[in-house]
Amino acid sequence: MPIDPYILLLLGTVGLAALLPARGTGADVAAGASTAAIAFLFFLYGARLSTREAVEGLKHWRLHVTVLACTFVVFPLLGLAARGLEPVLLTHNLYTGLLFLTLVPSTIQSSIAFTSMARGNVPAAICAGSFSSLVGIVVTPLLAAALLGNSGGGFSADSLVKIVLQLLVPFLAGQVLRRWIGAAITRHKKVLGYVDRGSILLVVYTAFSEGMVQGIWHQVSAVRLAGLLAVEAVLLAVMLTLTWYGGRALGFHREDRIAIQFAGSKKSLASGLPMASVLFGAHASLAVLPLMLFHQMQLMVCAVIAKRRAHDPEVATTPVPPVAASRIAVGTAPRSD
Repeated sequence: MPIDPYILLLLGTVGLAALLPARGTGADVAAGASTAAIAFLFFLYGARLSTREAVEGLKHWRLHVTVLACTFVVFPLLGLAARGLEPVLLTHNLYTGLLFLTLVPSTIQSSIAFTSMARGNVPAAICAGSFSSLVGIVVTPLLAAALLGNSGGGFSADSLVKIVLQLLVPFLAGQVLRRWIGAAITRHKKVLGYVDRGSILLVVYTAFSEGMVQGIWHQVSAVRLAGLLAVEAVLLAVMLTLTWYGGRALGFHREDRIAIQFAGSKKSLASGLPMASVLFGAHASLAVLPLMLFHQMQLMVCAVIAKRRAHDPEVATTPVPPVAASRIAVGTAPRSD
């Protein structure tokens, strides 16, 4: 099963923060750079989202409502159900991180890639992931306020203001300026992709540095981590099962069910890390640990499922959507998102 190279970079960044955490003036500089990086990251998200594609995608509203319900209703309900595992299996901080991961939006790139590999409805996956990310900028902080309260250690009503200033305002600015800068962003897509990932690495370094300085990592043991992995494996299995068979019960065709399964069962590391940094402050390191582990787990499991879906008996009798077929020919690869 594949190991995302970007996960190795994230782990290396965590190791660097453990050995050389930012302190004093260095911590202030890192925090300021991290804040700017998060704002720029969401500015790029806004500039990349095509309003025309979003409007076109609304035609398949039943599928998008299903994905949004899985992402922002079913996932959080399962997260709340896991509260019974605290403190026997999970510490309070690990459970808080687990609940937070159930609140973040779905992925975009990897959902598209796996849907393409499995010969599903790629245009639907593109729109579903985009809608989820857009809705998540508003819904995730509101859900966090309702379900986490002050349990995040640094979360308060002020965090909602920070979300608006650091995430929503830059995103809207990107949408407004897309008319003039959209072509340039498309031309430099590869370079800006490195900027995306570099920004997230900076956020991780800053968050884990704060955690190291405050000594919160002494709260996590190998047994607790094993328990967290087991819980996340069950969570992923439940969501993969519900999205696949739920799609069938709702009358969706095979291609749509594939898009629902991959877009509705996954969580975005790219969106979740910056949000956690804003919401949890110094406690962000433990808050994002469950999300980082779940991200790698979902990539490994979904890669296997996508390959098997591509050889389903139904494929022989079900036509492949033209856009999906073209992307399969190109060979879209999953990315970290």
